[in-house]
Amino acid sequence: MADKKVPYKIYLNEDEMPKSWYNLRADMKNKPAPLLNPGTLQPLKAEELAPIFCEELVAQELDETTPYIEIPEEIRDFYKMYRPSPLVRAYCLEEKLQTPAKIYYKFEGNNTSGSHKLNSAIAQAYYAKKQGLKGVTTETGAGQWGTALSMACSYFDLDCKVYMVKVSYEQKPFRREVMRTYGASVVPSPSETTEVGKKILAEHPGTTGSLGCAISEAVEVATKNPGYRYVLGSVLNQVLLHQSVIGLETKIALDKYGIKPDMIIGCAGGGSNLGGLIAPFMGEKLRGEADYRIIAVEPASCPSFTRGTFAYDFCDTGMICPLAKMYTLGSGFIPSPNHAGGLRFHGMSTTLSQLYHDGFMEAVSVDQSSVFEAAEQFARVEGILPAPESSHAIRVAIDEALKCKETGEEKTIVFGLTGTGYFDLVAYQKYNDGEMTDEIPTDEQIAASVAKLPRVDI
Repeated sequence: MADKKVPYKIYLNEDEMPKSWYNLRADMKNKPAPLLNPGTLQPLKAEELAPIFCEELVAQELDETTPYIEIPEEIRDFYKMYRPSPLVRAYCLEEKLQTPAKIYYKFEGNNTSGSHKLNSAIAQAYYAKKQGLKGVTTETGAGQWGTALSMACSYFDLDCKVYMVKVSYEQKPFRREVMRTYGASVVPSPSETTEVGKKILAEHPGTTGSLGCAISEAVEVATKNPGYRYVLGSVLNQVLLHQSVIGLETKIALDKYGIKPDMIIGCAGGGSNLGGLIAPFMGEKLRGEADYRIIAVEPASCPSFTRGTFAYDFCDTGMICPLAKMYTLGSGFIPSPNHAGGLRFHGMSTTLSQLYHDGFMEAVSVDQSSVFEAAEQFARVEGILPAPESSHAIRVAIDEALKCKETGEEKTIVFGLTGTGYFDLVAYQKYNDGEMTDEIPTDEQIAASVAKLPRVDI
């Protein structure tokens, strides 16, 4: 059995919790390209974002120089309901794999939303309440973000309108019901309730939807209803900022036992979990204080990093949101309905895209059959049923541990276990029944989507 000097679970005390979020962009010499106004193609100013986002969140979105931003006391008090989250040594998985590698995972599923999404949801709801708003609108893919936001809005007595990707709305009814239990209204997207939804349905009859579609609808509703603002669960700089609490806690826990990871692995859809997990480690790498191998893992069915184009693109299918320079498959790209997880956004965070483009991190894509194989292997020895999203990171963590078995290297691997998969049992059933297939977009499909990217000369 592996060395037991490190406990199975490393818990921090409440007074060891971070008191500030870490703004990774402050240490980036090559900053992410600015968001552009889709009409003028000029960098967006705060006053242009104010009708969409809360005022304080606009400031956080645009801040590229302040390294640490204090977490308000009200948010820290809420965090204490489920944070600090444990950093777990996967002793049983190590034993099962017979690997010399040391494997750790940061578990973010210890709350009713079942994922890391609550870290940003409560922050965004707090700022909306502080501004005196009536409510917020949002989109959700597999439902973790919508669930987290409904909880946060319930806590602050805010109205919450959620547009849920239609295929997930149909496949994950129980997550939908959790949202409704917390008071949110949930609409399958695209829908007939918005002008942009009607347009998308007219152009793509019978579509199963995408996050890009749902974003368009949520933004339209927010901008047309006084007292409402739009909030987003991933991609944006403000979200990565809030999620840095994950990485900060992870680093504090590792430092407590003198552990230095060789590689840090996170699943990647829009970038919230990955950006939060790697933040302090990437900061050290950018400052030249330490080096780590950082790996983003994305689904082969929605491979924006590994097969996308680094260019300006709309963040939504309806083409009403700002333009962001990111790795993208095209705003009109819609993943196969067979895609089981929530990693289905057509693009990637501008911050992570710039870091990837500059060679500070790697990216790999994996098919979902191998992802669920890893998920079941993990569940059977570690006792947690992982979310499909998290299982992308598990897949690559296992692969890297097996490489260590071949070479005899004792590397230390840290990955993010973003949440639980108890509302994803339809996907697990398909895998167990042998009905899961791997539908990967062709080069021609991606090329056709990317060909429609807006032409931006900046």
